[in-house]
Amino acid sequence: MKNRKKLVLAATVALLVVLCVLTCSCSGNGGYMGNYLYSGTPSPYTTESDDEFTRIQENPFVETAVTASSYFSIDANTSSYPVLRRLIREGREIDPDAVRVEEMLNYFSYDYAEPENGNILALSASMFDSPYNPETKMLTIGLAAQKVEFTAQRNNVVFLIDTSGSMYGDDRLGLVQTAFKMLTDNLNDDDRVSIVTYAGSSSVPLSGAYGSEKQKINAVIEDLSASGSTAGAQGIQTAYQLAQQYFISGGNNRVVLATDGDFNVGISNTKQLESFIKEKAKSGVYLSVFGVGIGNLKSEKMESLALNGNGTASYLDSPTEARRALVEQIGGTMQTVAKDVKAGITFNPDYVQSYRLIGYENKLMTEEEFRDSEKDAGELGSGHTVTVTYELKLTDKAFVAGENIGAVEIHYKPTENSSTQEQGDLVLTLDVKTDAYHQALTPNDTFVSSVVEFALIARNSQYKANASIDNVIERLTQYQTSDEYKQEFFELVKTYKQKYTEAKQ
Repeated sequence: MKNRKKLVLAATVALLVVLCVLTCSCSGNGGYMGNYLYSGTPSPYTTESDDEFTRIQENPFVETAVTASSYFSIDANTSSYPVLRRLIREGREIDPDAVRVEEMLNYFSYDYAEPENGNILALSASMFDSPYNPETKMLTIGLAAQKVEFTAQRNNVVFLIDTSGSMYGDDRLGLVQTAFKMLTDNLNDDDRVSIVTYAGSSSVPLSGAYGSEKQKINAVIEDLSASGSTAGAQGIQTAYQLAQQYFISGGNNRVVLATDGDFNVGISNTKQLESFIKEKAKSGVYLSVFGVGIGNLKSEKMESLALNGNGTASYLDSPTEARRALVEQIGGTMQTVAKDVKAGITFNPDYVQSYRLIGYENKLMTEEEFRDSEKDAGELGSGHTVTVTYELKLTDKAFVAGENIGAVEIHYKPTENSSTQEQGDLVLTLDVKTDAYHQALTPNDTFVSSVVEFALIARNSQYKANASIDNVIERLTQYQTSDEYKQEFFELVKTYKQKYTEAKQ
């Protein structure tokens, strides 16, 4: 009898353990538990077939004598890095198209020359030996946007929140709630806040509350729950109607969309939705997009909507990332200072045999589009830094003293959020001279080259040459920084080595 009781007890315990494991792994939260990333080891290379990443065909080397110039749109989207970070931490298979070099670079801040004398943007350049290809040099072009105090401007913000059933989970709606409460806590007392939700239908649980009513706003956010489908919701129209209703002249008027990827917000046709958002941007109401969750991401749609809405696309994988985006860098996230930002770089064929633009593959432009002031392009927020990197194969004549190897031309337009008297179409230029080259790497050079080399490894690029994860680790070991996000990158590189390199040996 005693033995039978022991057997029953043992079986019960075993069943509870199995149920616990199944609950943790099948809860739909992608390994995310509360405010902390799950620290266990999921099955390696788990695939999520419903994720959609923009297809990337890497830029090739271009012969300068044939085509001396490249043109592309500039923005400060950062979605790729938090997505990759989550994939690596959870041991999932890495889709090469999820690794966007420019978005990884632009996630971090750099010590670039800052705008002076009321200018909106500033340019700088650096050239050094490529750490992974002995045949090339790396050229980095740094672009820094002016800083505008978030609290110095009134804000009219509409939270447009996906509350459909797929948003259930701590890493989806739960994370959005955490993020938007952080944002609310940083609002001025005279700011205005509205909340629109969409699932089977849209609703307005909050309309035009003042920033001083933080307890009321946070209570509404906490009461949100996820259920139902997304079909037929009129969320986007409702959100823009409220933004117009409480419009603040000369202020920051913005719709902030948070979703796990379902964009059935009332206009099902993607082109019509883009046109609608683009038209609203002309009225001074901009759009920022935050993606959450794994398994239903639609990166191309997120970027397209943000582009047409004069905003940025970001991805939240943790409360820490929410704090970074909506507290520490709230100005860059919420205040656009330059719009329709386009870059044109022309190389001198006497000194540059060929070149390769690293990243920005889906942002390439023709010269005609670059010169067209009506052509829509990317946006930069307050305090944003943007990094453009090229690999260069130089000619034997490259280091004639004082010669220009290339010329950078940036076209952009100021917004009502920028602190400047300038109006209309603006142009910023920089000549890249031979004295931009140096053998000793600067701190910026060290980190930028490490991010690039790691990205080429992670996407198994055909251009990775001699790229080595050990070389990246060695370089970062010598890199000293107090930036917690750069320190975290170093830890991520080491995690990648452990899970994706050593695990295969």
